Order: sequence, then C-alpha cells, then structure tokens
Amino acid sequence: MQVLRKILFPVSIVYAFVVHLRNYFYDKGFFSSKSYRTPTVCIGNLSVGGTGKTPMIEFLISKLKSDYKVAILSRGYMRKSKGFILANDNSSVEDIGDEPFQIFNKFSEVVVAVDANRQNGIEHLERECSPDIILLDDAYQHRKVKSDFYILLTAFDNLYVNDWYLPTGDLRDAKSQADRAHTIVVTKCPSDLTLQKRKEIIEKLKLKAYQQVLFSFLAYSKMIVGHESECPLNDLIGKKVTLVTGIANPRPLTSYLEEMGLSFEHLKYKDHHFFTSAELEMLAQKEFVLTTEKDYVRLKNNLSNVHYIAVAHKFFDDGEQLLLEGLKKIM
Repeated sequence: MQVLRKILFPVSIVYAFVVHLRNYFYDKGFFSSKSYRTPTVCIGNLSVGGTGKTPMIEFLISKLKSDYKVAILSRGYMRKSKGFILANDNSSVEDIGDEPFQIFNKFSEVVVAVDANRQNGIEHLERECSPDIILLDDAYQHRKVKSDFYILLTAFDNLYVNDWYLPTGDLRDAKSQADRAHTIVVTKCPSDLTLQKRKEIIEKLKLKAYQQVLFSFLAYSKMIVGHESECPLNDLIGKKVTLVTGIANPRPLTSYLEEMGLSFEHLKYKDHHFFTSAELEMLAQKEFVLTTEKDYVRLKNNLSNVHYIAVAHKFFDDGEQLLLEGLKKIM
C-alpha cells in the first residue's frame, strides 16, 4: 500500500492543486458561503478519518445539552438513504448512518439530523426544530456554510502539518485552511504527554493570534457493555476475545487493551463497514466479540455475543474550560 501511495504522488499534486483552487474561489468570494441566525459549530479535520470527531461531538453534547437545545447535523456517511432525515424512534443505521445513530440512541434529548447538503439541513432544522445551537459533524470542507466557531481536530501521531495530500498522504484539504479554526485540538495524545512535547507541537502549528491549541487523549472505559448487561474489562483476561473494528484508526484501542493485559484476535475492517451475512455468521461462532460503540450499533441486532467499550475525550489541564469559554462567545 505504501509503495502504491508513492507511485501515485503525481495524482496527489493534481489533487492538491484542485483543493487550493477551490479554496481560493471561496476565499476571494467567487464561491459564496452562507451564515445562519442559529449559532453553528463546525467540528472537522483536514485529513481522512481517525481524529476522534464522534467522541468530540459527544463531549460537546454532554456539556451543552442542559442549557441549550442542541441539534447535530451530519452527512450520515455510508447511509442507504438520501436527502434530509430527522432521526426518530423508527430510524435505523441504514437510514442515518452509524455515528448519527449512535448519538441519537445515547442522547435522547438532542435533535439529530442528516443531510449531505448542509445548507438544506440547517434550513430544515431552523424551520422544524428551532435549536439554540447546531453542531456540524465533519463539515470543515463544506464551505457553503460559514460557521460561527470552527474546531479543527488533528491526531497526535499524524499532525496535518506533517502530512501530504491524497492519495500519497491523508490530507483532503489544504494545510492553510487550519487558519479558519478558532480552536485546534490535538487528539489521541499519550496520557503522559509532557509540557515540552506540547510546546514543540504548538511551535509546529504556527498559530494565528486568535487561535488556541488544546490537547486531549482518549479515555477508554474499564467496563464493557452488551445486551442489557455490563461487566469489568478485566473479566476478559484469559478468555478468547475477538476484537472487531470498523474505524479509521484502531491503534489507540488495541494499545489500551494490550496494556490492560488482554490477548485477542483482531479483525480489522474499513471505516463504516457494513457487515455481510457471511461475516455475521462467522462472528456468531466466536466465543466473545468486543467492538467499538460505533460498530456495536451495526452488530447488536445480529449478534448475541457482542459487547462494546466506550471512549471519551479527556483534556489536559484546563482545556475543557477553555473550549467551552470559546463556545459561549457565540451564544
């Protein structure tokens, strides 16, 4: 795969040119962006997957839902439907996508909607739901909407400043677009990240005067949850465990499980993978299936032996407070 990526370097040059040209047209006003009366927060990245967008969305929901009517608008990647859909009790993963379905099931008090056309989606939400704030999931590249606050995520082990454009690298947008961010969050950091290392990263990012950088790590639960039951993760030590992941970067999870002393078979699938009948039949024969919460919503109705491990963003120092203070300025 790495050899193929290097071979395709000329393609990445063309891709980079197109990306820069598109952004130039938006920056100069040849392409227009629209603002809305409802405060909008854009959460996204410059690369393809693997930065922890869904845990960040869930963190923001947990902090805002008690004081504001929160709506989440997502594209609903890999869903088998089209157009605007407002999640309800009859919605399925196929209707709205795995991540919106996960959020809808976890936070019943918030509005969850999907629409690839973000302008259309916001207009529907304002007309039908009148939210106090709209969180735009994975919308950094959707420049037809001008958000009030931009949160850019970049993974500790793959900072956008060190990356290159698709298909040779993982960048899907120009590095210069980081300038639109109000807050940059370096995610998936080691939990023992030193102050010196943080300073080195901040220097690399070359911040603008209006920007702040926060650092976070993924905190995995010590409990696992299944069909109406849960048990300590330690209970799996010595058992035959099959880890199933359909996420962009499972490395933090596998490292955590290894640190906890678990031995496991790892079946790694592509991000947002929809499992075939043959794959489900194979997994049903396993003694114990452990998966991510995002994968669980696609597996739980087909497997009785599946459990998930939850994950959440945790900020270093006063990062949580700084982020929330920034958001309050647009409310």
